[in-house]
Amino acid sequence: MILKELIYIITIADEGSISRAADRLFMAQSSLSEFLKQYEGELGTKLFMRTSSGVRPTASGHLLVEQGRQMLSHYKKIQNEISDIEDLKTGSLELGISTFRGTYLLPAVLRRFKRLYPGITVNIHEENSLELEQKILEGTLDMALVALPMKKLNQKVDFLLRDEICIIAHKSHPILADAGLSPSGKLFIRLQDATEYEFVLSPRNTILGDRSRQAFLQAGISPVVYNDQSNAFFAAAMAKEGIGLAFTYRSCVSETPDINLLSIGPEGEFIDLALVYPDGYRSKAAKELGRLFHERYSQPSL
Repeated sequence: MILKELIYIITIADEGSISRAADRLFMAQSSLSEFLKQYEGELGTKLFMRTSSGVRPTASGHLLVEQGRQMLSHYKKIQNEISDIEDLKTGSLELGISTFRGTYLLPAVLRRFKRLYPGITVNIHEENSLELEQKILEGTLDMALVALPMKKLNQKVDFLLRDEICIIAHKSHPILADAGLSPSGKLFIRLQDATEYEFVLSPRNTILGDRSRQAFLQAGISPVVYNDQSNAFFAAAMAKEGIGLAFTYRSCVSETPDINLLSIGPEGEFIDLALVYPDGYRSKAAKELGRLFHERYSQPSL
């Protein structure tokens, strides 16, 4: 089997649909369907079962996909070693980061990296921290920026920064009347003073969604919720317009004359962010991108 065929099979499994896999591979659906038919014929077994919603791997297909991931991971390590020999003149780097955090933290670092190493292609994978940990485990990423503590990984991490979880409030929001000034000089509110106000929350399976619900639980209150399935971008946008309050990261929102960022209690709520790599080989490109992250963001807190 050549690598291209292996990538086709894994992509079909990941997407659960031949049509979606074809779109991701930038090829015609008919061509991908014909490839699968011929390849299953060569093997003498079905790799995928057709369902009403798409396809799913058979037992044989599952084995091929899992072994194939390991083969691609090994091939990627070989590519990285070759790239090292070329002294970062060519190659690629698979970087994982969340969409919301990446929007604010990545562009400046990536611009610097591209100036220094124009021959290195950085492929960005946007997922939540839990999915990024899984991809690190599978060996499909060279590095990822994740929130701590990790759920699936137990290897040593490269601590980057401590970020603060804040609440966005429009300048006209009445919650500001209850705001105090923390020892560090930041405006803060106690969640107990926000029981009558509406919140726009992110889903439970996100860091902001989980940490906000934990904060409410620790404060012993049940919030008034306007929407509890909003992504971080939408929740922040709603709060900026005065439609409820929303949780965000201090690193991802700049205070303007129209909004205030409020710490949660006088001590604040924080989250640690770290760079994590697969066990074993770390490419020169990954090391250098990590160095640039530290060059820009390493500090006690934001």
